[in-house]
Amino acid sequence: MAQLAATSENSKAVVATANPAPLGLSAFALTTFVLSCINAGIIVPGIGMGTNIVVGLALFYGGIVQLLAGMWEFKAGNTFGATAFSSYGGFWLAFGVIFIPGSGILASFSNAAASALHPAIGLFLLGWAIFTFMMLLATLKSNIALIAVFALLFLTFLVLAIAELGGGSSITQIGGVLGILTALVAWYTALAGLLSSAKSAFTLPIGPIK
Repeated sequence: MAQLAATSENSKAVVATANPAPLGLSAFALTTFVLSCINAGIIVPGIGMGTNIVVGLALFYGGIVQLLAGMWEFKAGNTFGATAFSSYGGFWLAFGVIFIPGSGILASFSNAAASALHPAIGLFLLGWAIFTFMMLLATLKSNIALIAVFALLFLTFLVLAIAELGGGSSITQIGGVLGILTALVAWYTALAGLLSSAKSAFTLPIGPIK
């Protein structure tokens, strides 16, 4: 009887936890893809036009869902995944709030302060470029797919920051193209994790670093 109770207790302790990484990567990829298409002037006419359409994605999918994925990574004991998903979930929430009229953020840059809007956004993006470079360093012993995601994301943030700090719309377009590439690689990495977790008939290589 005691042995049965111990076995039951052990079975409760070993609870299978789903891998939250594919969800977090998918949320990041889709939100990045939509905004990057706008920055690149693809599908939506005019570079940077139609940014407001990404607000819902930024708040709910890229923001809340990715933040939840980060919390689940904490539970799984994955410090890197927890830091990455929670941080970029916070990024999308912060970015989305900027474009909500009720927040008053854009309104505060009207009239005399209008000239400070683009440098302020540039500073915002530059900070995220620095953080992403730190995360890139932490991926160097993981796998090629993840390294590619963070390398492309670092370049995306850096180029968009330069565009906002005076580089102009052509630089924004380059940043948009880099963002699209980032999203595609993130989707690939998410699919690789999903297929592996689902024990699918086939898997995708991610190039683990030995």
